[in-house]
Amino acid sequence: MSDRGSVESYRDLEVWQRGIVLVERVYEVTDGFPEREQYELTSQLRRAAVPIPSNIAEG
Repeated sequence: MSDRGSVESYRDLEVWQRGIVLVERVYEVTDGFPEREQYELTSQLRRAAVPIPSNIAEG
């Protein structure tokens, strides 16, 4: 495993970093959704994206 580098924290993991970027992107995209979608599709997409990096951090 020496050629992969050391991981001292979940924050060092590329997959976690990409998860954070995904969450940020989902929020950016859903900010542009119509107001009528605020409590349905927008909420559902955000609630689905947020646990991704959290679950990676938990292992």
